[in-house]
This record gives sequence, C-alpha cells and structure tokens, in this order.
Amino acid sequence: MEHLLDKLKKNRDSGIYPYHMPGHKRRPFGDLNLELCGIDITEIDGFDNLHQPTGTLAQLQKQAAVLYGAEESFYLVNGSTSGVLSAISAALSQGGHILMARNCHKSAYHGIYLRNLKVTYLYPPVLTGYDIFDAILPEQILTALETEPEIGAVMIVSPTYEGRIADVRRIAEIVHERNIPLIVDEAHGAHLGLTGEGPENSCQVGADLVIHSVHKTLPALTQSALLHVNGSRIDRERLRRFLRIYQTTSPSYLLMASIDNSLRFIEQGGREAFSRFAESYGNMLEDLKTCRQLRILPWEKGRQDLGKLVISVKDTGMTGKELYDVMLHEYGLQLEMATESYALAMFTVNDGPEAYERMTLALLEIDHELDQRKGAETSKAFDDSMFFTEPISKIPLTKAWDMQTEKAELAESAGCYAGEFVNLYPPGVPVLVPGEEITEKLCMRIQGWIEGGLAVHGVENRNGKVYIKVLSEA
Repeated sequence: MEHLLDKLKKNRDSGIYPYHMPGHKRRPFGDLNLELCGIDITEIDGFDNLHQPTGTLAQLQKQAAVLYGAEESFYLVNGSTSGVLSAISAALSQGGHILMARNCHKSAYHGIYLRNLKVTYLYPPVLTGYDIFDAILPEQILTALETEPEIGAVMIVSPTYEGRIADVRRIAEIVHERNIPLIVDEAHGAHLGLTGEGPENSCQVGADLVIHSVHKTLPALTQSALLHVNGSRIDRERLRRFLRIYQTTSPSYLLMASIDNSLRFIEQGGREAFSRFAESYGNMLEDLKTCRQLRILPWEKGRQDLGKLVISVKDTGMTGKELYDVMLHEYGLQLEMATESYALAMFTVNDGPEAYERMTLALLEIDHELDQRKGAETSKAFDDSMFFTEPISKIPLTKAWDMQTEKAELAESAGCYAGEFVNLYPPGVPVLVPGEEITEKLCMRIQGWIEGGLAVHGVENRNGKVYIKVLSEA
C-alpha cells in the first residue's frame, strides 16, 4: 500500500491546481516553504476523510491496530487530549462513576466535567527516594471496586510521566471481573510492545481503551496520537461519535502522514532501532553510576520505562530547576521539565550518539562540582512537594467549575475552595482541582514553586503578589 506522505508528494507534483482550501494554495508564503505548504491539503479526491474513512486512512488505521495488537485504532490529530476525552465519554454515560488515578492528565478531569461524572481518586504510592509517583497497584483498584461497586469504569496512567509502569495485565483482570472497561492513558508509552522486546503495551494485556501520544516517544510531529479499542465493553459507534465531537473537522494531513511515517519506521527497522536505543541508554546509565551527588533513577525492566532519565538532586544543595537552568545555559541541553527535587530528560529511538555523550559529560561534570563543594552550603530541604494528599473536604468538580469565583491572595486563601485547576506544567497533573479546599500547607508549596522559578498554571502574578481563583459562593 502507498504511504500517505508519498501520496501527498505525488499530489504536490501532479500539476493539478488547488481551487480549494487551505488558503496558502500549496505555494510558499512568508516564511513557510514549498516543502511544507506543498503537502498540506484538505479532504480532496483520493485522500479519504478521517471522520468517515473508507480508503487510505481506513487502511492506515487498520495497520496501526495490527502493529499495536488492538482490534481497532484511530488516528488523532488533536493530540492525546482528544483521545482521553473520547475514551471517557464513550466508556460512561452522563452522571456515571469513574475510578481514576489522581496523577491523570488534566484532560481526564475535563472529561469528568463534560460528562458530569462522579469521581473516586486512586492515589499512587510515592517513590520517596526520588519524589515521583510510582505506578498504581492492582490491590488499590481491587479495594476501591469492593468499596464502591457502582463504579462504571477505571482509568490509570502507565507509564507515568516519569516512566513508572503498572501491572496492567493484572489490573485489567480485576476490572473485567466487574465487567467494566479499563482506560489506560499510555500517552508516554507509544513505543511499548512494538518489537516483541521490553514491556508489552496495554492493548496487548487486556485494556479496553488505550491512548498513545505518537509524538512523545516516537519520531512524529507534535499533536499526533492514536486511540485503540478492544473488546465489547465499549460501544464503537458511540466512540466514533465522540471522536467527531472532540476532533477538528479539518484534520491535518501533515500530522496523519507523520503518524504513518513513524509507524512505517518502526515496521521496517524498529527492532534494530530499539536495540541500539536500549544499548546506548544502558551504557549511559552505567557511566552515570559513578555520580556521587546526583542520583539517577535506575532502569528496571517492566517497572521503569526506557528513556525517562530522572535526575534527583536531593541533599545536593541544588534544586531541580537550578540543574535544569545549568544544563540549558551552560551546556546547551534542553531538559523536559524540572521540579524542586529532580529534573527529567527524555530519550527516544531517534536520539544519536551525541545525545548520550553530551548528557553524560554534563552530568558527570556537574556531579564533580557538587562533590567538590559538598558541605559548603546547606542542603535544600524537600517536603515531597510535588505530591498531594486526599482533600479534607470538597465540592464536586462538575458543580464547582460552574460556580462564581473571585480572586484572592494566595497567602490568604487557606480555607477557601479552589475555583480553578492548579498544576505544574509540564506535566499538567492537577495538585488542586476546582471545589477542593485550599490548605495552608498547599499555599506554602505553591508559593515555594513560584519562588523557585517553576511554571505554575492556575495562579496569577500581579504587582509582586500571587492570586488564586476561589469560589465566591463557598
């Protein structure tokens, strides 16, 4: 079968004049070059329609399903966000009850709001030595389902943002004993299970709905993603309806060609590419074992994903944000994100030798400098500040987000109820959800993040003061 990128190039070179959208008419304009404009089209003859595919796009989606071990797969051009919203909406009727890991992306919370769902949260254990969330445990789900038998669907994240992998096979067995669907936000695991080596993906171990961000861990353009469905617990027509609702009616053929190109790369040379990836990453971790101050989260097969380099700075006198800034401004290395106590770098199959060499050199040099000045300054104290505990009291999200709000100074907001989501970005996991009570401890943590230079969404800095939305009526 002809691949989408090849078809787009043939169309560009065909001599057919475009009396249709998009407005650039496949001609260079401003700083956009011909290579980009020439293959950016709309739904014209021979190119199928994503919302009712019968030709090229239908075949590409079938190929994706075969590759991932799913019964059916859908291309997403609005990122994993559209997949998460569609999955939640298809799995539960209005007013249903979902059991959801609290470390889900904020798009899952938006799905709860849009479908007026009742939510029970699962709080993942914390890998305390590194201040990151571990994966949700099967026994947590078993206990929750026994406690609240009216739950209609379960949603977890695996791998987590930092690469922790859940026992999805066992979790699926537990969930399916209740004959309800399991949704896995596997946005950071689009590379799993594609070569027969390493951890299987969630499609292969029994999940009903699985979301993959192809652009996160495979060589694809930003915003490209996939949604997979298995079994009979999900109404497929209902799922298609929500995909039409949550995705644009003008899907980008550049993004769809990017998905196809990425999966073709895996089919043709994936085993060899992943083998090089694992060897290079493993060699780097081996070299970094000599660090005396920085601590690197080890790679555990089946527990810690390949490529998520978690660098802990606890007890070094440095914060994760300071490490992030040093890496960028002194070494020219742009990390993925930073918190108070760690920084995160991501590696994929498309990294070359330079990526590993420069990272290893930088971290070894920084570690040596930290070792030299050990004791010269007081170590910064961390209070597991990325993590939250179950709210003392709350108003349901579905009600709270529609209530009247006002702005209050963060320092004076303890005891109020949140009127907006608050989260560090990335990764976009809420630490405060509309309707939850704001505690004094949380106020101090948010203030600490801001003073530490972290990107906090959901608050406003104005004239040297920090403001937060609170519920007026509460």
